[in-house]
Amino acid sequence: MENIKKQRIAVALKKYCDRYGSQTKASKALGTSTAMVSLMLSGEWDKISDKQWHSIASGIGYKEEKWEAVETADFVRLSALLDACREDSLVMSIVGRAGSGKSFTCRHYAETHRNIYHLSCDSYWSRKDLLEELLTQMGEESSGLTMASMTRKVVRILRMTECPLIILDEADKLTDKVLNAFITLYNQLEGICGIVLIATSHLEKKLLSGVKFNKQGYNEIWSRLGRKCVPLAGVSAQDIVKVCEANGIHEEKIIDDIIAESDSDLRRVARRVHAARKKASLRKEVER
Repeated sequence: MENIKKQRIAVALKKYCDRYGSQTKASKALGTSTAMVSLMLSGEWDKISDKQWHSIASGIGYKEEKWEAVETADFVRLSALLDACREDSLVMSIVGRAGSGKSFTCRHYAETHRNIYHLSCDSYWSRKDLLEELLTQMGEESSGLTMASMTRKVVRILRMTECPLIILDEADKLTDKVLNAFITLYNQLEGICGIVLIATSHLEKKLLSGVKFNKQGYNEIWSRLGRKCVPLAGVSAQDIVKVCEANGIHEEKIIDDIIAESDSDLRRVARRVHAARKKASLRKEVER
């Protein structure tokens, strides 16, 4: 790996450590040693393999190809809602269609604010998995602890943390038992920590169905969320124009094609923008 790339990863790693407040907590969140992080930040790279560099780069979300974050309408609205939840310790459910940039916005928010715990949920998670992931995000150990001990540790840490916010991304994937763990956290952290559930509209349908059929815990969850899910507007043509122009695509014909073929999905927009940039780069090389 070239030194220039190592330097860029080291700069990104420094910012990552700053978010956690210490190299020790950051290294625990990354699943690596404090010594390894220290070596990377100090410039002592001789003993670090390319595999270790790639592992750290993946862990901190570093990407070689730069992608400019654009303040789409949903980016602005979601960021404002996250601000409110963080500052006022609110609990909220926010829904938007797939490809609207929800996860991107949450990642960007976590990268630019301290004490934000952004968890990408999965369908296989148990309550223990949720707590272990949350402690990992905090840069804390969870091995050997029972669920009760992990819960007490999470609550104790958050009670001592300034304006903490837990973001449960893709929360519609969580099982009933794991969603019920949300009640436990809420009850012990009300007025202390903001909690946000982010998902597609499937989450709202799931919650309403649980309430309708009186499934255990659902009425309590729905009540905690203020008996509503806050909707995002979705991706507009103007949003796509902003994304294209911010990332080097300015030809009107190309932008129009991207709008037409994207189905208002920012993931598809990103793929088309990357393809257009590569095509333009190849064309320049041929012209030389």
